[in-house]
Amino acid sequence: MAILCSEATCKAAGTFTTNQIKSAPVILSQRHMSKGRAQAIVVNAGCANACVGEQGLADAVEMAKLTAEKLDISLDKVLAASTGVIGVPLPMDKIRAGIPKIKPTNEGGHDFCRAIMTTDTRPKEIAVQVDSKEGKFTVGGVAKGAGMIHPNMATILCFIATDALVSADLLPAALHTAVDGSFNMISIDGDTSPSDCTFLLANGLAANEPIDFDNGEAFQEALNAVCTHLAKSIARDGEGATKLIEVTVEGAEDEVWARQAARAVASSPLVKAAIHGNDPNWGRIVAALGRSGARVREERLDVYLNEVCVMKQGSPSLFNKADMISALGNTDNVFIKLCLNLGDGRATGWGCDLSEGYVRINSAYTT
Repeated sequence: MAILCSEATCKAAGTFTTNQIKSAPVILSQRHMSKGRAQAIVVNAGCANACVGEQGLADAVEMAKLTAEKLDISLDKVLAASTGVIGVPLPMDKIRAGIPKIKPTNEGGHDFCRAIMTTDTRPKEIAVQVDSKEGKFTVGGVAKGAGMIHPNMATILCFIATDALVSADLLPAALHTAVDGSFNMISIDGDTSPSDCTFLLANGLAANEPIDFDNGEAFQEALNAVCTHLAKSIARDGEGATKLIEVTVEGAEDEVWARQAARAVASSPLVKAAIHGNDPNWGRIVAALGRSGARVREERLDVYLNEVCVMKQGSPSLFNKADMISALGNTDNVFIKLCLNLGDGRATGWGCDLSEGYVRINSAYTT
């Protein structure tokens, strides 16, 4: 368990799972987030508190209430998140005993990051400091996620904090932009979780000049960088993964189709399995692109695998297969580029290879 708290009430924004099955903490946090403010987040790992009936919401409320009492703040300023196995009640005896023992410190960020991990093999965190014409401020974030990753207008579990003074109108818009270009462009296994959420808290203690839509470029850039780093960290740490896959689509009719094409290729089980086996079977990449829904003209299509052209204007390109197999086997970063040559649309998505390890982890997840 972990608590993230601010010295002052924060402006708050969030995105949540689009799965119709929602965990109790998601329901609770959506209610509290409607006021656009928060001061603390309480998180537990190991149990999702999802699909356990009315008891789930009662437990989420109690968890938030215990946190509010500990920090001497109002209940509606506490957000909650849970991650882990679905259909299992929270062990409230442990939570009641644990929350009073948590001691917030300024140096506790790394411990917070580790406390929220489940099947993650490494913590995921980043902070950037910005020296803009509006003044200095910091944006920091942590995330967890290694499986059940295929978000759409949501994230995994991600918590971002900033001391920047940001307008209440800009904050949700900036978060939407950052999430859409990062977390919404990753896929590990095509599934979404009832627990997916991201929270952005801004307490304004940097005392910078107020940031709004007219001067928000530096803040947006910092927020984008934080979210992109965390999104790639999640994709790289996919359950059983050995390689990060980056798919860039250029020359689509528009950005919408470019995004759809990149996500289709990055999430293709056949592409992911081929990459795991260091197999330069580029036909699987083209097939995934063709079913993506994006408009494609085969005679204009160029395909690159780790900067080697494998298809040019719809026809196979000559390349040394043995060298390609060796190159794929000696890297943990695989780059796929698809040039559709139909317009100006461009997007990048991330995924990971599909290994025996993924099957092993998920075939015995609760047993």
